[in-house]
Amino acid sequence: MARITSVDSLRALYGPTRERSAKKQLDRLDAHCRRLIGLSPFMVLATTGPDGLGDVTPRGDAPGFVTVEDDRTLLIPDRPGNNRLDSLTNILAHPGIGLLFLIPGMDETLRVNGTAEILDDADLTARFAIAGKHPKTVLRVAVREAYLHCAKALMRSRLWDPAVQIDRSTLPSMGEMMRDQIGLATAETQAEMLERYRATLY
Repeated sequence: MARITSVDSLRALYGPTRERSAKKQLDRLDAHCRRLIGLSPFMVLATTGPDGLGDVTPRGDAPGFVTVEDDRTLLIPDRPGNNRLDSLTNILAHPGIGLLFLIPGMDETLRVNGTAEILDDADLTARFAIAGKHPKTVLRVAVREAYLHCAKALMRSRLWDPAVQIDRSTLPSMGEMMRDQIGLATAETQAEMLERYRATLY
Protein backbone atom coordinates (compact mmCIF):
# COMPACT_ATOMS: atom_id res chain seq x y z
CA MET A 1 0.00 0.00 0.00
CA ALA A 2 1.45 3.37 -1.05
CA ARG A 3 1.48 6.35 1.26
CA ILE A 4 -0.39 9.35 -0.15
CA THR A 5 1.68 12.53 0.28
CA SER A 6 0.19 15.05 -2.16
CA VAL A 7 -3.13 16.62 -3.07
CA ASP A 8 -2.59 15.56 -6.69
CA SER A 9 -2.33 11.91 -5.62
CA LEU A 10 -5.51 12.23 -3.57
CA ARG A 11 -7.40 13.84 -6.44
CA ALA A 12 -6.23 11.10 -8.79
CA LEU A 13 -8.03 8.62 -6.51
CA TYR A 14 -11.16 10.61 -5.67
CA GLY A 15 -11.69 13.00 -8.55
CA PRO A 16 -12.78 16.63 -8.32
CA THR A 17 -15.08 18.13 -5.69
CA ARG A 18 -18.70 17.97 -6.77
CA GLU A 19 -19.96 21.40 -7.81
CA ARG A 20 -22.91 21.37 -5.39
CA SER A 21 -20.64 20.38 -2.48
CA ALA A 22 -18.33 23.30 -3.18
CA LYS A 23 -21.15 25.83 -3.61
CA LYS A 24 -22.97 24.96 -0.39
CA GLN A 25 -20.10 26.16 1.81
CA LEU A 26 -21.18 29.51 3.25
CA ASP A 27 -19.15 32.26 4.91
CA ARG A 28 -21.93 33.04 7.41
CA LEU A 29 -24.88 31.43 9.17
CA ASP A 30 -28.04 31.65 7.10
CA ALA A 31 -31.59 31.03 8.37
CA HIS A 32 -31.24 27.25 7.96
CA CYS A 33 -27.96 27.11 9.89
CA ARG A 34 -29.41 29.25 12.66
CA ARG A 35 -32.46 26.99 12.93
CA LEU A 36 -30.33 23.84 13.11
CA ILE A 37 -28.13 25.31 15.84
CA GLY A 38 -31.24 26.33 17.76
CA LEU A 39 -32.52 22.74 17.68
CA SER A 40 -29.22 21.06 18.50
CA PRO A 41 -28.60 19.71 22.02
CA PHE A 42 -25.22 18.23 21.13
CA MET A 43 -22.09 19.56 19.51
CA VAL A 44 -18.55 18.29 18.96
CA LEU A 45 -15.73 20.83 19.38
CA ALA A 46 -12.42 20.28 17.59
CA THR A 47 -9.27 22.19 18.54
CA THR A 48 -5.51 21.96 17.97
CA GLY A 49 -3.02 21.84 20.84
CA PRO A 50 0.30 23.65 21.20
CA ASP A 51 2.02 20.40 20.15
CA GLY A 52 0.02 20.30 16.90
CA LEU A 53 -2.14 17.36 17.96
CA GLY A 54 -5.85 17.59 17.28
CA ASP A 55 -8.40 17.16 20.04
CA VAL A 56 -12.16 16.59 19.94
CA THR A 57 -14.58 16.96 22.84
CA PRO A 58 -18.37 16.68 23.20
CA ARG A 59 -20.55 19.56 24.37
CA GLY A 60 -24.21 19.19 25.25
CA ASP A 61 -27.12 20.92 26.95
CA ALA A 62 -30.74 21.81 26.23
CA PRO A 63 -31.48 22.47 22.51
CA GLY A 64 -30.21 25.90 21.57
CA PHE A 65 -27.53 26.00 24.26
CA VAL A 66 -25.25 27.55 21.64
CA THR A 67 -26.47 31.10 21.01
CA VAL A 68 -26.40 32.61 17.54
CA GLU A 69 -25.47 36.22 18.29
CA ASP A 70 -25.53 37.19 14.63
CA ASP A 71 -24.82 35.53 11.29
CA ARG A 72 -21.07 35.49 11.98
CA THR A 73 -20.94 35.00 15.77
CA LEU A 74 -21.71 32.12 18.14
CA LEU A 75 -21.61 32.07 21.93
CA ILE A 76 -20.92 28.78 23.74
CA PRO A 77 -21.08 28.52 27.56
CA ASP A 78 -18.50 26.26 29.17
CA ARG A 79 -20.32 24.02 31.65
CA PRO A 80 -18.55 22.17 34.52
CA GLY A 81 -16.32 19.31 33.41
CA ASN A 82 -13.14 17.57 34.49
CA ASN A 83 -11.01 20.75 34.69
CA ARG A 84 -8.42 19.38 32.26
CA LEU A 85 -9.20 22.47 30.15
CA ASP A 86 -7.84 20.79 27.03
CA SER A 87 -10.05 22.71 24.59
CA LEU A 88 -9.62 26.06 26.32
CA THR A 89 -5.83 25.84 26.59
CA ASN A 90 -5.71 24.68 22.97
CA ILE A 91 -7.70 27.74 21.91
CA LEU A 92 -5.22 29.99 23.70
CA ALA A 93 -2.49 28.51 21.51
CA HIS A 94 -4.47 28.03 18.29
CA PRO A 95 -7.81 29.87 18.09
CA GLY A 96 -8.99 27.98 15.00
CA ILE A 97 -11.82 25.56 15.83
CA GLY A 98 -14.30 23.24 14.15
CA LEU A 99 -17.84 22.55 15.36
CA LEU A 100 -20.19 19.73 14.40
CA PHE A 101 -23.85 20.11 15.39
CA LEU A 102 -26.12 17.07 15.69
CA ILE A 103 -29.89 16.84 16.21
CA PRO A 104 -31.38 13.56 17.48
CA GLY A 105 -33.29 11.82 14.72
CA MET A 106 -31.77 13.92 11.93
CA ASP A 107 -29.05 12.34 9.80
CA GLU A 108 -27.73 15.59 8.30
CA THR A 109 -25.26 17.58 10.41
CA LEU A 110 -23.93 21.13 10.38
CA ARG A 111 -20.23 21.92 10.30
CA VAL A 112 -19.03 25.36 11.40
CA ASN A 113 -15.40 26.50 11.32
CA GLY A 114 -13.94 29.69 12.67
CA THR A 115 -11.84 31.20 15.43
CA ALA A 116 -12.65 31.36 19.13
CA GLU A 117 -11.81 33.58 22.07
CA ILE A 118 -12.46 32.91 25.77
CA LEU A 119 -14.47 35.50 27.70
CA ASP A 120 -15.33 35.74 31.40
CA ASP A 121 -17.32 38.98 31.38
CA ALA A 122 -19.83 38.85 34.25
CA ASP A 123 -22.74 40.19 32.20
CA LEU A 124 -22.06 37.67 29.47
CA THR A 125 -21.74 34.63 31.73
CA ALA A 126 -24.93 35.73 33.53
CA ARG A 127 -26.84 35.31 30.28
CA PHE A 128 -26.11 31.58 30.43
CA ALA A 129 -26.91 31.01 34.10
CA ILE A 130 -28.94 27.91 34.99
CA ALA A 131 -30.42 27.56 38.49
CA GLY A 132 -28.38 30.58 39.51
CA LYS A 133 -25.09 29.02 38.42
CA HIS A 134 -23.01 30.86 35.84
CA PRO A 135 -20.48 29.23 33.51
CA LYS A 136 -16.96 30.37 34.33
CA THR A 137 -16.32 31.29 30.69
CA VAL A 138 -18.06 31.67 27.35
CA LEU A 139 -16.50 30.99 23.95
CA ARG A 140 -17.17 33.63 21.32
CA VAL A 141 -16.75 32.11 17.89
CA ALA A 142 -16.14 34.19 14.78
CA VAL A 143 -17.69 32.09 12.01
CA ARG A 144 -15.64 31.68 8.84
CA GLU A 145 -17.37 28.69 7.23
CA ALA A 146 -20.71 26.93 7.57
CA TYR A 147 -21.51 23.73 5.72
CA LEU A 148 -24.52 21.41 5.75
CA HIS A 149 -23.09 17.89 5.76
CA CYS A 150 -24.88 15.03 4.01
CA ALA A 151 -26.57 12.15 5.83
CA LYS A 152 -24.34 9.27 4.65
CA ALA A 153 -22.21 8.84 7.80
CA LEU A 154 -25.19 8.71 10.14
CA MET A 155 -27.14 6.51 7.72
CA ARG A 156 -24.27 4.02 7.59
CA SER A 157 -23.86 4.05 11.38
CA ARG A 158 -27.64 3.96 12.05
CA LEU A 159 -26.83 6.23 14.97
CA TRP A 160 -30.43 7.01 15.90
CA ASP A 161 -31.81 3.51 15.29
CA PRO A 162 -32.88 1.92 18.63
CA ALA A 163 -32.51 -1.52 17.05
CA VAL A 164 -28.70 -1.21 16.99
CA GLN A 165 -28.18 0.40 20.38
CA ILE A 166 -26.15 -1.79 22.72
CA ASP A 167 -27.16 -2.71 26.23
CA ARG A 168 -24.92 -0.68 28.59
CA SER A 169 -24.07 -3.89 30.46
CA THR A 170 -22.24 -5.09 27.34
CA LEU A 171 -19.26 -3.05 28.55
CA PRO A 172 -17.72 -2.61 32.00
CA SER A 173 -18.87 0.45 33.89
CA MET A 174 -16.86 3.65 33.48
CA GLY A 175 -15.64 3.14 37.05
CA GLU A 176 -14.41 -0.38 36.27
CA MET A 177 -12.58 0.80 33.16
CA MET A 178 -10.94 3.65 35.09
CA ARG A 179 -9.97 1.24 37.87
CA ASP A 180 -8.18 -0.93 35.32
CA GLN A 181 -6.56 2.01 33.52
CA ILE A 182 -5.24 4.00 36.46
CA GLY A 183 -5.13 1.46 39.28
CA LEU A 184 -7.98 2.62 41.51
CA ALA A 185 -8.56 0.47 44.59
CA THR A 186 -12.33 0.31 44.05
CA ALA A 187 -14.66 0.85 41.13
CA GLU A 188 -17.54 3.30 41.28
CA THR A 189 -20.70 1.69 39.90
CA GLN A 190 -22.33 3.13 36.81
CA ALA A 191 -25.33 4.20 38.91
CA GLU A 192 -23.10 5.96 41.45
CA MET A 193 -21.20 7.76 38.72
CA LEU A 194 -24.37 8.92 36.96
CA GLU A 195 -25.78 10.23 40.23
CA ARG A 196 -22.55 12.16 40.89
CA TYR A 197 -22.68 13.61 37.37
CA ARG A 198 -26.31 14.70 37.80
CA ALA A 199 -25.36 16.62 40.92
CA THR A 200 -22.68 18.60 39.07
CA LEU A 201 -24.16 19.27 35.62
CA TYR A 202 -24.24 23.05 36.22
